[in-house]
Amino acid sequence: MPLYVYEAKDSAKSCAKCRGGFEITQSLKDDKLSVCPDCGSPIYRVIQAPGLTHSKTDLHYRAKRAGFKCLKKVQKGEYETIY
Repeated sequence: MPLYVYEAKDSAKSCAKCRGGFEITQSLKDDKLSVCPDCGSPIYRVIQAPGLTHSKTDLHYRAKRAGFKCLKKVQKGEYETIY
């Protein structure tokens, strides 16, 4: 389920939670919030950059750079070094 960030529209009329911004997990089917669940002041959804996952090759590169070896399973109990 996506994680959304909300902030108060008017910081002078808001609680500490919505003034500083808060995160909430919502289903894609749920309507976006329009008021703070704690104080009832108007809020808006903040646009966030999407989370990016690392590809398998990136993880292998990072492991190699850190001095680790990557192994590939050949058969039961037998592995070969990729690099």
